[in-house]
Amino acid sequence: MLNPDECWEGVLRREGTFLFGVVTTGVYCRPCCAARRPLRRNVRFFETCAAAEAAGLRACLRCRPNAESSTAKIEELCRFIEQHSDQQLTLAALAERIKMSPFTLQRRFQAVTGVTPKHFLEACRLRRLKQHLRSDEDVTGAVYHAGYGSASRVYERADARLGMTPGQYRAEGDRIKITYACIDSPLGLVLVGATDRGICFVQFGETEAELAQALRREYPRAAVQAMRTSQDPQFDAWVAALNRHLEQMDAAARLPLDIRATAFQMRVWTYLQSIPAGETRSYSEVAEALGQPRAARAVARACASNVVALLIPCHRVIRGTGALGGYRWGLERKRALLDGEREATLVSGRQQNVIPR
Repeated sequence: MLNPDECWEGVLRREGTFLFGVVTTGVYCRPCCAARRPLRRNVRFFETCAAAEAAGLRACLRCRPNAESSTAKIEELCRFIEQHSDQQLTLAALAERIKMSPFTLQRRFQAVTGVTPKHFLEACRLRRLKQHLRSDEDVTGAVYHAGYGSASRVYERADARLGMTPGQYRAEGDRIKITYACIDSPLGLVLVGATDRGICFVQFGETEAELAQALRREYPRAAVQAMRTSQDPQFDAWVAALNRHLEQMDAAARLPLDIRATAFQMRVWTYLQSIPAGETRSYSEVAEALGQPRAARAVARACASNVVALLIPCHRVIRGTGALGGYRWGLERKRALLDGEREATLVSGRQQNVIPR
């Protein structure tokens, strides 16, 4: 039980782990809140956010006493969605589960994870679909067991999500032809592999043999064939789009991505995509921007675990000292990317400042 006199002394000293509410304003705060202190007769004390909210009070927007509580609720909800992604989960039902309004859930979920509940659910379903496609089930069973209400919805997005049809993915590329070419990109040797439906593999490496082996490991039953001399205009267009992306950080070709990340990694990666080309942030600055200033090392780990560095620009995160730090694809590529982006930004700025005659 809370001692009201001791709690009031804590409010005056701006310290303590309890919460206090002001009945005249309908707001509850942490003792450390910088807001003007209320009259003692209007103050009530609570141990938890739930108790304060049950008394009809709302959280202070300045000290945000429910921030940690709501973050824990969102993380718990993420685990629930991962375990029940095969079910039809509505925003209203998810909000009811953690006792939030749908509007508040939408806003808080995106603040914590970096994506909306809908996008998080889609990622979980895609992961479940891939698991079922790799099993002995037929394609139709895998689609419905993954939680999709219609097979047509899966096939509509097959190119962007899987790089091939679900049936072809289930067969690990069996009876399909994957053509690949190694190109000398501005960042070094890169292998681009594609089916007749779209790009299914993009990877940097040191040698063509190493990259071809990685491609065959991904699709062990496919007919993998090198394209020594390009004969497919569509394939040439995909390669050109990828090169534009490497050179300009332009909208790249639709690359098949498997979103496998924790909620924190999603938040970090989403923030990285918001950093303008040519600019950098330190690991500490990224952590502070996410509202977790002590998570600089976790930010560094999230950057290191990024496997699609071309699309998630972790090269724009450096050490607080100004040193480049680590980079999955090599420090030379990181330096080249930053220098190229800065130069492109300067050129773009000069062109915008030119006054036409």
